[in-house]
Amino acid sequence: MAPLSIDPRSLNADERAVLEHVLSAEFVGASQLRSQLDRTEVIAVWGPNSVSVDLQVREPCEHAALPQALVPVAAHVHDPSGAYIGEILVWTDRGATLAALEFAWVTDEMPTALPAVVDDRLSWPA
Repeated sequence: MAPLSIDPRSLNADERAVLEHVLSAEFVGASQLRSQLDRTEVIAVWGPNSVSVDLQVREPCEHAALPQALVPVAAHVHDPSGAYIGEILVWTDRGATLAALEFAWVTDEMPTALPAVVDDRLSWPA
């Protein structure tokens, strides 16, 4: 299914918290991607009720220089019992700017909310 375009909007509190958590890791380009958060807008959702979204960074911004499109952070999501239920993936546009926030789940039901950051870990249900 193709993403559903929406009128550009600011990141909501949950999107920003998850992005801040993932981008708090140290890797090449992390500081540049963190500096883009205030200029990042959501421009599409990946489907009805999906929490995965496409992003666009308004220029001017400081570009990162990641060698790949996927941010190199293992952001696993666990339920309260500690069971793995998926992970958060942050995608870039050619390693330069934030491009997507994805909740890749392994459960039977699609999550309807992003995980919460609890004790420096991603926990779901939020």
